[in-house]
Amino acid sequence: MNPIIIIPARMAATRLPGKPLAEIAGRPMILHVLERAKEAGIGPVAVAAGEPEIVEAVEAAGGRAVLVADDVPSGTDRIHRALAQLDPFAAHDVVVNLQGDFPTLEPNLLWSVLKPLADKAVDIGTLVCPIADEKEANTASFVKAACAFPDGAEVAPALYFSRNPIPWGDGPRWHHIGVYAYRRAALDRFVRLPESPLERREKLEQLRALEAGMRIGAARVEHGPFGVDTPEDLERARHLLGNT
Repeated sequence: MNPIIIIPARMAATRLPGKPLAEIAGRPMILHVLERAKEAGIGPVAVAAGEPEIVEAVEAAGGRAVLVADDVPSGTDRIHRALAQLDPFAAHDVVVNLQGDFPTLEPNLLWSVLKPLADKAVDIGTLVCPIADEKEANTASFVKAACAFPDGAEVAPALYFSRNPIPWGDGPRWHHIGVYAYRRAALDRFVRLPESPLERREKLEQLRALEAGMRIGAARVEHGPFGVDTPEDLERARHLLGNT
């Protein structure tokens, strides 16, 4: 595999507008994510930006960013468009879609998301971590993945995703972490697919791939990254990364 990491970022976040440039420990949040991704060492890293000010901030810090018109329906479409600019001759056969609001990301998670692609039948890799308790299991904003890891396996097929606590019965349940590794051909196919019925119902984009017969493999990790979605999350990130 020859991966490239692309981080979609836009200023118009609903709950925390302007968050890519929100300052954490003296630097915009997007630069923390960019640095964590570079530390993983799996391939080049770039930002797919919705606005020129994000491009300017990244380039001023020595990073690479491309401007993608803000008329795309999702971050996945944004990275697909950015990829056409960043790698027009298709040197990279795997694209890692890393959300731009994980400033405390452990870089080794990006190695983990590639593990499902060791199986050539898998189109998309993603991550899951154990659900801590019933409160988390019943919180709709925490997406659950129906998968099982027999005999200590690190990778399993992801059969469904839901905002409800699935699967039923005794045993571990898994919290989906929204980091993806797409085979390039799978990404090309995915962005051409129409919105699917279950995607529309659950409001989960990854169901579009499953309904189209694509295979998603999940690698399990001990802990998920901390995402910044609200002003409270931002204050927590500032505390964790040393803001005074």
